[in-house]
Amino acid sequence: MSAVGTPTLASIHRYPLKSARGERLAESSVEPWGLEGDRRWMVVDPDGLAVTAREVHPLLLLRPEITAAGLRIEAPGCDPLEVATPDPARQVPVRLWRSELTAAHAGEADAWLNRVLGRPVRLVHLDDPTRRPVSAEYAAPDDRVSLADGYPLLVTTRASLDALNDQVLERSGGAHDPLPMERFRPNVVVDGVGAWAEDDWRRVRIGGVDFRAVKGCARCVITTLDPDTAEGGKEPIASLARIRRWDGATWFGTNLVPDLPDGRPVTIREGDEVEVLEAVEPGAGPIRPVR
Repeated sequence: MSAVGTPTLASIHRYPLKSARGERLAESSVEPWGLEGDRRWMVVDPDGLAVTAREVHPLLLLRPEITAAGLRIEAPGCDPLEVATPDPARQVPVRLWRSELTAAHAGEADAWLNRVLGRPVRLVHLDDPTRRPVSAEYAAPDDRVSLADGYPLLVTTRASLDALNDQVLERSGGAHDPLPMERFRPNVVVDGVGAWAEDDWRRVRIGGVDFRAVKGCARCVITTLDPDTAEGGKEPIASLARIRRWDGATWFGTNLVPDLPDGRPVTIREGDEVEVLEAVEPGAGPIRPVR
């Protein structure tokens, strides 16, 4: 179990290709739109609509790695793909939820991805993240985000995962294995705070970066997929529905927007101190839409 003590940055995670496997980093630069290299690549269908692991579960099994030339992707049973960062002039229209923007098409990857995923898709790269604003409902007009679902970073805490796993084990009578944090695809994981403390945060400092906590994270079917097999189940949604259900959704983690006064990246590292600069009284649950 996680102990309450000095809040620290326990781990950092980046996801180079949206919906694919992530990688743990000892340190990372924080840019205005998220961690350096986080979710700058995305798979889309022939019409430019984002393809995610919600509907194409095998995406979770792809293992991307950022290289000097672009991106390397490994898939079970296949030769790896090496793809160069595409020319920014090769823009195509793409849509991710309510965001409509353009991204550069890496056409040489399409045939490989078609075989691996079993459907016609294209690979695109977001060369300029300033094209995509964050939802104005929760953020400032000049906030930007890469190809994450909605916000630059997601923070979770070890204590909250421990509390959830207590419920998972209780519900299963001890038969279910504890869920790993990978299910929730966070960017930063904090240790040394109590369970669900992140619900109450409004401003937090990690290392040398100040963040606004702008919205709780409503969880989807991806969390029910085993990250090692892409096979589905009922957890954690079943247990979250017992203890973390508000407004018809289940919640785990909090979305963050970095405040970088001059826009220059700042590096954070595992073990950095985490300081809560502003918080509300506990008990209200995650930040969520006003009804």
